[in-house]
Amino acid sequence: MQIAILGAGMVGRAMSIDLAKKFSVTSFDVSENALQLLSQKNNSIKTIKADLSDHSRYGSMLKDFDFVISAVPGFMGYKTLEAIINAQKNVVDISFFPENALELDALAKEMQVTAITDCGVAPGMSNLILGYHNERMKITNFECMVGGLPRKRSLPFEYKAPFSPVDVLEEYTRPARYVQNSHIVTKPALSDAELIDFENVGTLESFNTDGLRSILFTMGHIPNMKEKTLRYPGHIDLMKGLIKAGFLNTVPVNFKGQQISPMEFTSSLLFDQWKLGETEAEFTLMQIKITDAEKTICYDLYDEYDAATQTSSMSRTTGYTCTAALNMLVEKLFTEKGVFPPELVGKDENCFNFILNYLKERNIHYRKTERVN
Repeated sequence: MQIAILGAGMVGRAMSIDLAKKFSVTSFDVSENALQLLSQKNNSIKTIKADLSDHSRYGSMLKDFDFVISAVPGFMGYKTLEAIINAQKNVVDISFFPENALELDALAKEMQVTAITDCGVAPGMSNLILGYHNERMKITNFECMVGGLPRKRSLPFEYKAPFSPVDVLEEYTRPARYVQNSHIVTKPALSDAELIDFENVGTLESFNTDGLRSILFTMGHIPNMKEKTLRYPGHIDLMKGLIKAGFLNTVPVNFKGQQISPMEFTSSLLFDQWKLGETEAEFTLMQIKITDAEKTICYDLYDEYDAATQTSSMSRTTGYTCTAALNMLVEKLFTEKGVFPPELVGKDENCFNFILNYLKERNIHYRKTERVN
Protein backbone atom coordinates (compact mmCIF):
# COMPACT_ATOMS: atom_id res chain seq x y z
CA MET A 1 0.00 0.00 0.00
CA GLN A 2 1.46 3.32 -1.13
CA ILE A 3 0.69 6.40 1.01
CA ALA A 4 1.54 10.01 0.05
CA ILE A 5 1.79 12.62 2.80
CA LEU A 6 1.80 16.22 1.61
CA GLY A 7 3.68 18.28 4.18
CA ALA A 8 6.65 17.30 6.37
CA GLY A 9 6.18 19.70 9.25
CA MET A 10 6.14 18.48 12.83
CA VAL A 11 2.69 16.88 12.51
CA GLY A 12 3.38 15.57 9.00
CA ARG A 13 6.56 13.86 10.20
CA ALA A 14 4.75 12.19 13.09
CA MET A 15 2.14 10.83 10.69
CA SER A 16 4.76 9.56 8.25
CA ILE A 17 6.60 7.69 11.00
CA ASP A 18 3.37 6.22 12.35
CA LEU A 19 2.18 4.96 8.95
CA ALA A 20 5.62 3.68 7.93
CA LYS A 21 5.22 0.88 10.48
CA LYS A 22 2.65 -0.68 8.16
CA PHE A 23 2.77 0.97 4.73
CA SER A 24 5.16 2.33 2.13
CA VAL A 25 5.19 6.09 2.79
CA THR A 26 6.41 9.00 0.67
CA SER A 27 6.64 12.48 2.16
CA PHE A 28 6.45 15.61 -0.02
CA ASP A 29 7.55 19.09 1.07
CA VAL A 30 9.22 22.17 -0.38
CA SER A 31 11.59 22.34 2.62
CA GLU A 32 14.76 20.26 2.34
CA ASN A 33 15.38 20.79 6.04
CA ALA A 34 11.99 19.31 6.99
CA LEU A 35 12.59 16.30 4.75
CA GLN A 36 16.07 15.77 6.18
CA LEU A 37 14.68 15.81 9.73
CA LEU A 38 12.20 13.13 8.72
CA SER A 39 14.91 11.00 7.08
CA GLN A 40 17.02 11.23 10.24
CA LYS A 41 14.12 9.86 12.26
CA ASN A 42 13.18 7.13 9.77
CA ASN A 43 15.26 6.55 6.65
CA SER A 44 12.80 4.00 5.25
CA ILE A 45 10.41 6.84 4.33
CA LYS A 46 10.92 8.17 0.82
CA THR A 47 11.18 11.97 0.66
CA ILE A 48 10.56 14.18 -2.38
CA LYS A 49 11.12 17.92 -2.56
CA ALA A 50 8.09 19.43 -4.27
CA ASP A 51 6.27 22.73 -4.63
CA LEU A 52 2.89 21.64 -3.30
CA SER A 53 1.28 24.88 -4.48
CA ASP A 54 1.73 23.73 -8.08
CA HIS A 55 -1.56 21.87 -8.30
CA SER A 56 -1.19 21.23 -12.05
CA ARG A 57 1.30 18.46 -11.21
CA TYR A 58 -0.90 16.53 -8.80
CA GLY A 59 -2.27 14.11 -11.41
CA SER A 60 1.19 12.80 -12.29
CA MET A 61 2.67 13.28 -8.81
CA LEU A 62 0.02 11.17 -7.07
CA LYS A 63 -0.80 8.61 -9.78
CA ASP A 64 1.04 5.69 -8.11
CA PHE A 65 -0.42 6.23 -4.62
CA ASP A 66 -3.38 4.46 -3.04
CA PHE A 67 -4.19 7.10 -0.40
CA VAL A 68 -3.16 10.67 0.37
CA ILE A 69 -2.89 12.75 3.53
CA SER A 70 -2.88 16.54 3.21
CA ALA A 71 -0.95 18.35 5.95
CA VAL A 72 -0.17 21.58 4.12
CA PRO A 73 -0.60 25.03 5.73
CA GLY A 74 -4.18 26.21 6.01
CA PHE A 75 -3.89 29.03 3.46
CA MET A 76 -3.24 26.49 0.67
CA GLY A 77 -5.39 23.65 2.01
CA TYR A 78 -8.61 24.11 0.01
CA LYS A 79 -6.95 24.21 -3.42
CA THR A 80 -4.73 21.30 -2.41
CA LEU A 81 -7.71 19.18 -1.41
CA GLU A 82 -9.45 20.10 -4.66
CA ALA A 83 -6.38 18.99 -6.63
CA ILE A 84 -6.19 15.68 -4.75
CA ILE A 85 -9.86 15.00 -5.46
CA ASN A 86 -9.34 15.83 -9.13
CA ALA A 87 -6.48 13.30 -9.09
CA GLN A 88 -9.12 10.78 -7.92
CA LYS A 89 -7.33 9.83 -4.71
CA ASN A 90 -9.01 9.06 -1.38
CA VAL A 91 -7.70 11.55 1.17
CA VAL A 92 -7.64 12.51 4.84
CA ASP A 93 -7.02 16.22 5.42
CA ILE A 94 -5.71 18.16 8.44
CA SER A 95 -4.85 21.46 6.76
CA PHE A 96 -7.74 23.26 8.56
CA PHE A 97 -8.34 25.78 5.79
CA PRO A 98 -10.87 28.58 6.33
CA GLU A 99 -13.03 27.73 3.30
CA ASN A 100 -16.03 25.38 3.49
CA ALA A 101 -14.83 21.88 2.54
CA LEU A 102 -18.40 20.75 1.87
CA GLU A 103 -18.34 22.87 -1.29
CA LEU A 104 -16.12 20.11 -2.75
CA ASP A 105 -18.64 17.37 -1.93
CA ALA A 106 -20.18 17.27 -5.42
CA LEU A 107 -16.73 17.07 -7.03
CA ALA A 108 -15.69 14.23 -4.69
CA LYS A 109 -18.84 12.29 -5.54
CA GLU A 110 -18.24 12.86 -9.26
CA MET A 111 -14.66 11.63 -8.93
CA GLN A 112 -15.72 8.72 -6.69
CA VAL A 113 -13.42 9.93 -3.92
CA THR A 114 -13.73 9.68 -0.15
CA ALA A 115 -12.36 12.82 1.53
CA ILE A 116 -12.34 13.10 5.34
CA THR A 117 -11.57 16.66 6.37
CA ASP A 118 -10.63 18.48 9.60
CA CYS A 119 -9.38 15.18 10.97
CA GLY A 120 -7.22 16.33 13.89
CA VAL A 121 -7.88 16.82 17.58
CA ALA A 122 -10.16 19.89 17.41
CA PRO A 123 -11.53 20.11 14.85
CA GLY A 124 -11.39 16.36 14.52
CA MET A 125 -11.97 14.24 17.58
CA SER A 126 -14.36 16.83 18.98
CA ASN A 127 -16.48 16.44 15.82
CA LEU A 128 -16.22 12.64 15.86
CA ILE A 129 -17.42 12.44 19.46
CA LEU A 130 -20.30 14.82 18.78
CA GLY A 131 -21.34 12.87 15.70
CA TYR A 132 -21.39 9.61 17.64
CA HIS A 133 -23.59 10.92 20.44
CA ASN A 134 -25.84 12.87 18.08
CA GLU A 135 -27.12 9.52 16.81
CA ARG A 136 -27.90 8.34 20.33
CA MET A 137 -29.34 11.34 22.21
CA LYS A 138 -31.20 14.58 21.56
CA ILE A 139 -28.39 17.02 22.26
CA THR A 140 -29.24 20.47 23.62
CA ASN A 141 -25.72 21.74 24.37
CA PHE A 142 -22.27 21.06 22.98
CA GLU A 143 -19.16 22.75 24.36
CA CYS A 144 -15.52 22.12 23.54
CA MET A 145 -12.49 23.78 25.16
CA VAL A 146 -9.08 22.94 23.74
CA GLY A 147 -5.49 24.12 23.73
CA GLY A 148 -1.92 22.97 23.21
CA LEU A 149 0.69 24.69 25.35
CA PRO A 150 4.37 24.44 26.32
CA ARG A 151 5.02 23.08 29.79
CA LYS A 152 7.63 25.79 30.40
CA ARG A 153 6.04 29.24 30.44
CA SER A 154 8.26 31.80 28.70
CA LEU A 155 7.20 35.44 28.69
CA PRO A 156 5.77 37.34 26.95
CA PHE A 157 3.66 34.94 24.87
CA GLU A 158 3.88 31.72 26.92
CA TYR A 159 2.97 29.86 23.74
CA LYS A 160 4.60 27.55 21.19
CA ALA A 161 3.13 25.88 18.09
CA PRO A 162 4.00 22.74 16.11
CA PHE A 163 2.71 24.42 12.94
CA SER A 164 2.95 27.72 11.09
CA PRO A 165 2.31 30.84 13.24
CA VAL A 166 0.12 32.32 10.49
CA ASP A 167 -2.43 29.53 11.01
CA VAL A 168 -2.62 30.43 14.71
CA LEU A 169 -2.76 34.19 14.10
CA GLU A 170 -5.68 33.73 11.71
CA GLU A 171 -7.63 32.13 14.57
CA TYR A 172 -7.20 35.39 16.49
CA THR A 173 -8.57 37.57 13.69
CA ARG A 174 -11.29 35.44 12.07
CA PRO A 175 -14.76 36.24 13.53
CA ALA A 176 -15.91 33.47 15.88
CA ARG A 177 -19.25 31.82 15.21
CA TYR A 178 -21.21 29.83 17.77
CA VAL A 179 -24.84 28.72 18.15
CA GLN A 180 -27.11 30.12 20.84
CA ASN A 181 -30.83 29.30 21.03
CA SER A 182 -30.69 27.85 17.49
CA HIS A 183 -29.20 31.03 16.00
CA ILE A 184 -25.67 31.50 14.71
CA VAL A 185 -24.03 34.31 16.68
CA THR A 186 -20.86 36.02 15.48
CA LYS A 187 -18.42 37.69 17.85
CA PRO A 188 -14.81 38.82 17.54
CA ALA A 189 -12.17 36.18 18.18
CA LEU A 190 -10.61 36.44 21.66
CA SER A 191 -13.97 37.53 23.14
CA ASP A 192 -15.89 36.13 26.18
CA ALA A 193 -12.73 35.47 28.17
CA GLU A 194 -13.03 33.18 31.20
CA LEU A 195 -10.49 31.86 33.70
CA ILE A 196 -10.89 28.12 34.29
CA ASP A 197 -8.97 25.72 36.56
CA PHE A 198 -7.83 22.38 35.13
CA GLU A 199 -6.30 19.35 36.78
CA ASN A 200 -2.59 18.84 35.89
CA VAL A 201 -2.34 22.37 34.47
CA GLY A 202 -3.81 25.03 36.75
CA THR A 203 -5.60 28.17 35.59
CA LEU A 204 -6.02 28.86 31.89
CA GLU A 205 -7.99 31.49 30.02
CA SER A 206 -10.58 30.52 27.44
CA PHE A 207 -11.85 32.64 24.57
CA ASN A 208 -13.96 32.42 21.43
CA THR A 209 -12.46 31.20 18.18
CA ASP A 210 -14.16 30.02 15.00
CA GLY A 211 -13.69 26.35 15.83
CA LEU A 212 -17.14 24.88 15.18
CA ARG A 213 -16.56 24.95 11.41
CA SER A 214 -18.58 22.24 9.64
CA ILE A 215 -20.82 21.38 12.60
CA LEU A 216 -22.48 24.79 12.26
CA PHE A 217 -24.18 23.24 9.22
CA THR A 218 -24.11 19.47 9.72
CA MET A 219 -25.37 19.74 13.32
CA GLY A 220 -27.59 22.79 12.88
CA HIS A 221 -30.42 21.12 14.81
CA ILE A 222 -28.45 21.40 18.09
CA PRO A 223 -29.64 24.64 19.74
CA ASN A 224 -26.42 25.55 21.61
CA MET A 225 -22.86 24.89 20.43
CA LYS A 226 -19.59 26.61 21.31
CA GLU A 227 -15.84 26.00 21.02
CA LYS A 228 -13.26 27.99 22.97
CA THR A 229 -9.47 28.02 22.78
CA LEU A 230 -7.27 27.72 25.90
CA ARG A 231 -4.09 29.67 26.63
CA TYR A 232 -2.12 30.75 29.69
CA PRO A 233 -3.61 33.88 31.35
CA GLY A 234 -2.49 37.12 29.71
CA HIS A 235 -2.20 35.80 26.14
CA ILE A 236 -5.48 37.43 25.05
CA ASP A 237 -4.31 40.93 25.97
CA LEU A 238 -1.05 40.46 24.10
CA MET A 239 -2.87 39.36 20.95
CA LYS A 240 -5.38 42.20 21.23
CA GLY A 241 -2.43 44.61 21.41
CA LEU A 242 -0.99 43.22 18.18
CA ILE A 243 -4.39 43.46 16.50
CA LYS A 244 -4.98 47.06 17.63
CA ALA A 245 -1.54 48.10 16.42
CA GLY A 246 -2.26 46.61 12.98
CA PHE A 247 0.29 43.79 13.09
CA LEU A 248 -2.33 41.18 12.09
CA ASN A 249 -3.84 43.10 9.18
CA THR A 250 -3.85 41.17 5.92
CA VAL A 251 -4.07 44.23 3.64
CA PRO A 252 -0.57 45.15 2.43
CA VAL A 253 0.91 48.48 3.52
CA ASN A 254 3.49 50.59 1.76
CA PHE A 255 6.84 50.62 3.60
CA LYS A 256 9.66 52.52 1.90
CA GLY A 257 8.21 51.80 -1.53
CA GLN A 258 7.47 48.11 -0.91
CA GLN A 259 4.08 46.48 -0.32
CA ILE A 260 4.27 44.40 2.88
CA SER A 261 1.56 42.27 4.50
CA PRO A 262 1.57 43.00 8.26
CA MET A 263 0.22 39.50 8.98
CA GLU A 264 2.97 37.80 6.97
CA PHE A 265 5.62 40.07 8.50
CA THR A 266 4.39 39.34 12.04
CA SER A 267 4.22 35.61 11.34
CA SER A 268 7.81 35.71 10.11
CA LEU A 269 8.96 37.52 13.26
CA LEU A 270 7.13 35.06 15.52
CA PHE A 271 8.30 31.94 13.69
CA ASP A 272 11.36 31.36 15.87
CA GLN A 273 9.73 32.60 19.10
CA TRP A 274 6.72 30.31 18.66
CA LYS A 275 8.59 27.37 17.18
CA LEU A 276 8.14 24.30 19.35
CA GLY A 277 11.47 22.56 19.97
CA GLU A 278 11.84 18.99 18.72
CA THR A 279 12.21 17.74 22.29
CA GLU A 280 10.33 20.50 24.13
CA ALA A 281 7.85 19.39 26.80
CA GLU A 282 4.28 20.44 26.06
CA PHE A 283 0.74 19.17 26.49
CA THR A 284 -2.65 19.04 24.83
CA LEU A 285 -5.79 19.62 26.87
CA MET A 286 -9.38 19.17 25.69
CA GLN A 287 -12.70 19.03 27.51
CA ILE A 288 -15.95 18.23 25.73
CA LYS A 289 -19.42 18.45 27.28
CA ILE A 290 -22.49 17.03 25.52
CA THR A 291 -25.85 17.57 27.23
CA ASP A 292 -29.44 16.44 26.70
CA ALA A 293 -32.50 16.81 28.91
CA GLU A 294 -31.34 14.09 31.31
CA LYS A 295 -27.54 13.90 31.39
CA THR A 296 -24.20 15.47 30.54
CA ILE A 297 -21.46 13.36 28.97
CA CYS A 298 -17.89 14.64 29.36
CA TYR A 299 -14.74 13.65 27.51
CA ASP A 300 -11.42 14.81 28.93
CA LEU A 301 -8.08 14.58 27.16
CA TYR A 302 -4.75 15.36 28.76
CA ASP A 303 -1.70 14.28 26.76
CA GLU A 304 1.99 15.17 27.09
CA TYR A 305 5.09 15.15 24.91
CA ASP A 306 6.28 11.56 24.40
CA ALA A 307 9.96 11.48 25.37
CA ALA A 308 10.39 7.86 24.24
CA THR A 309 9.52 8.66 20.60
CA GLN A 310 10.41 12.39 20.82
CA THR A 311 6.96 13.28 19.49
CA SER A 312 5.03 16.36 20.59
CA SER A 313 1.61 15.90 22.12
CA MET A 314 -0.05 18.13 19.51
CA SER A 315 1.58 16.06 16.76
CA ARG A 316 0.36 12.86 18.41
CA THR A 317 -3.19 13.94 19.18
CA THR A 318 -3.66 15.64 15.81
CA GLY A 319 -1.59 13.36 13.60
CA TYR A 320 -2.65 10.00 15.00
CA THR A 321 -6.33 10.90 14.65
CA CYS A 322 -5.60 11.47 10.98
CA THR A 323 -3.61 8.25 10.56
CA ALA A 324 -6.36 6.36 12.39
CA ALA A 325 -8.86 7.63 9.83
CA LEU A 326 -6.57 6.62 6.99
CA ASN A 327 -6.23 3.10 8.40
CA MET A 328 -10.02 3.04 8.70
CA LEU A 329 -10.27 3.79 4.97
CA VAL A 330 -7.69 1.13 4.12
CA GLU A 331 -9.72 -1.44 6.04
CA LYS A 332 -12.88 -0.31 4.22
CA LEU A 333 -14.78 0.50 7.40
CA PHE A 334 -15.92 3.71 5.72
CA THR A 335 -16.53 3.63 1.96
CA GLU A 336 -19.01 6.43 1.21
CA LYS A 337 -18.03 8.87 -1.52
CA GLY A 338 -17.95 12.62 -0.99
CA VAL A 339 -16.54 15.07 1.56
CA PHE A 340 -17.03 14.06 5.18
CA PRO A 341 -16.09 16.08 8.26
CA PRO A 342 -15.51 13.75 11.24
CA GLU A 343 -19.00 14.17 12.74
CA LEU A 344 -20.42 12.37 9.68
CA VAL A 345 -17.93 9.55 10.22
CA GLY A 346 -18.37 9.29 13.99
CA LYS A 347 -22.06 8.45 13.77
CA ASP A 348 -20.96 4.97 12.69
CA GLU A 349 -20.14 3.03 15.87
CA ASN A 350 -17.51 0.84 14.17
CA CYS A 351 -15.65 3.89 12.85
CA PHE A 352 -15.93 5.68 16.19
CA ASN A 353 -14.55 2.73 18.16
CA PHE A 354 -11.83 2.04 15.60
CA ILE A 355 -10.39 5.55 15.95
CA LEU A 356 -10.64 5.60 19.77
CA ASN A 357 -8.91 2.19 19.98
CA TYR A 358 -6.21 3.28 17.52
CA LEU A 359 -5.44 6.25 19.76
CA LYS A 360 -5.47 4.11 22.91
CA GLU A 361 -2.83 1.87 21.34
CA ARG A 362 -0.68 4.99 21.07
CA ASN A 363 -1.37 5.97 24.70
CA ILE A 364 -3.81 8.76 23.87
CA HIS A 365 -6.81 8.41 26.14
CA TYR A 366 -10.16 10.18 26.12
CA ARG A 367 -11.64 9.79 29.60
CA LYS A 368 -15.42 9.60 29.49
CA THR A 369 -17.65 10.46 32.45
CA GLU A 370 -21.40 10.91 32.74
CA ARG A 371 -23.57 12.71 35.23
CA VAL A 372 -27.29 13.23 35.70
CA ASN A 373 -28.42 16.83 35.21
